[in-house]
Amino acid sequence: MQLELFPTHDKTTHHKRNGVANKLDSNDKQFHDWYRFVLSFPPHLVREYLDRFELQSGQVILDPFCGTGTTLVEAKIHGVHGVGIEANPMAHFASCVKVNWEIAPEHLLTHANQIAIHVDRILKSEECKNPRKLPLEAESLLLKDSISPLPLHKSLVLLEEIHRHKDAPYYRHELLAFAKSLVFSISNLHFGPEVGVHRIKKDDADVLGCWLKEVHTMARDLRNRPVSDASTTVYCADSRVLSTDIPYQSIDAVFTSPPYPNEKDYTRTTRLESVLLGFIHNKAELRLLKKGLLRSNTRNVYKGDDDDNWVSEYSQIQHIADTIEKRRIELGKTSGFEKLYGKVTKLYFGGMARHLAELRPFLKPGAYLGYVVGDQASYLQVLIRTGEILSDIARSLGYEVVSMDLFRTRFATATRKQMREEVVVLRWHG
Repeated sequence: MQLELFPTHDKTTHHKRNGVANKLDSNDKQFHDWYRFVLSFPPHLVREYLDRFELQSGQVILDPFCGTGTTLVEAKIHGVHGVGIEANPMAHFASCVKVNWEIAPEHLLTHANQIAIHVDRILKSEECKNPRKLPLEAESLLLKDSISPLPLHKSLVLLEEIHRHKDAPYYRHELLAFAKSLVFSISNLHFGPEVGVHRIKKDDADVLGCWLKEVHTMARDLRNRPVSDASTTVYCADSRVLSTDIPYQSIDAVFTSPPYPNEKDYTRTTRLESVLLGFIHNKAELRLLKKGLLRSNTRNVYKGDDDDNWVSEYSQIQHIADTIEKRRIELGKTSGFEKLYGKVTKLYFGGMARHLAELRPFLKPGAYLGYVVGDQASYLQVLIRTGEILSDIARSLGYEVVSMDLFRTRFATATRKQMREEVVVLRWHG
C-alpha cells in the first residue's frame, strides 16, 4: 500500500455536488435501503475508502459504530469480511439482518403472503372493536402521536402474527420489513434531520400493503445478490469497551462514523420501532441502553461518568468546555441540560480517546482507519472542530494522522455558517 494515496493537504473525497454527497444513489439501494438511519453516510463513501485502503477479498474491516450497517453491507458486497459494533439494539438488529443473504427469496414471499392473508382475515373479523394498544410504560417512551390508533392496532395485529412464526427462517427479515414500513410509511414521523411528528396525522394506513412492499424489495435484492464468501459478525456492545471475542491483531482497516457532539439524542430516531419490536419496554431499559452509548448529548450523561478523565490534559478541549460554560452564564441559561453542555463535550472526546486506546491491540500493524466526523456548534454556538481534536487525540495515542479529507459541508441554521464534515484518516503502525 502506498502512502501517497493519502496526500497530507486537505482534499474533497469525491466529485459529487455538496447537496447530494450524503444521499443514497438509486443504484446503491440493494440491501442498504432495507432500513437505514436518515443521516447514515452513503455507500459510495465506503467504496471509496475500501479502494483507497486497498482492501482485498479475505481481509477484515471493522466498523465500531456500525449503526444500520452501511460499511458492513458494502464490505460484504465486495468480498471483504466485516466486524461491526453497535450499542443500539434496533440498529444492531438491522445490521445483522442486512448482511444475511442466505434465505430463499421466493420462500420469503410465500411465507409473508400467508401471514398477510391471515392478518387480513383477523382485521376484517374484528372490525377494530377492541383495538390493540401498547402497555402504558411502553407508550410513554414514544413521541406523542408517533402513530395513530388505527394504524397502531393494525401494526400490532401484524406483529403478533409475525411473532407466531419466530421459528421460521424468514422471521428476522419480516421483522425488519415491519420496522421499515412502520417508520417510513405507517407512522406520523418525519425526519428533517431531527425526528418529529407531522402536523397532519394519518387516521389510517395500508399496513399490510406497506409491509409487503418492503418484503418484495428484500426478495428482489436477495434474488440479485452478488456472489460473496465474506462473513460478517456484529456485536451489540459499547464501542468504548471492545470485545475480547475479536482476535488480537485481526483488523486490516476501520471505517466508521461515530456520533457527533451535537445534542442529538440518537435513541429518539429509532424509538418507535425499538418499542414495538420489544427492544425497550420502559424507562429503566432506555436508561440502560443510553448508558452504553458514547456521550454525545446531555440526555445520556449520568452520575459517575468519568470518560472526561481521558482528556483532562488536553488544553484545547478544556478551553472549549470553559468557553461553553462562560457563554452559558453570560446568556443566563440555567436549565439542567444547559449546565451539562461543557461536561458532555469533555465526556464525548474522552469516550473517543478511550475507544481509540481500546482499539489498538486489535489492529494489524499498518492498518488504516477512517472516521467520518463533523464540526459542531450546537452548544451555545461555540465552534467544535471535531476532526482536528480527534486527530490530536489519535496522535497522542500513537496513531499517525495521514489526512483530513473534506467529505462535504452542511449549512448550520443556528450559526448561519457552513460546517465541515470530513474523513479523518489514521494509520496504526503497531
